[in-house]
Amino acid sequence: MDWIQFIVFFVGVFGLFIWNRAEGRSDARHMDNKIDANRNVILEVHKETNALIQVIRDDMKDFHYRLLEIEKARK
Repeated sequence: MDWIQFIVFFVGVFGLFIWNRAEGRSDARHMDNKIDANRNVILEVHKETNALIQVIRDDMKDFHYRLLEIEKARK
């Protein structure tokens, strides 16, 4: 392999490497912008999920309390 072929090959690989890094940064900026645009929606979903989890926990406690009351009444 001649030196010129080696240099062309090296420059090509280096160019592809730089191009890939630039595309990756562009994709990351695009995703950051989408997340920032949807931040309020994400926070609302998070709050609703936490509220639902709390309701489920309260229902479970109430259910177990009722079971304990039934067991006490049976004895």
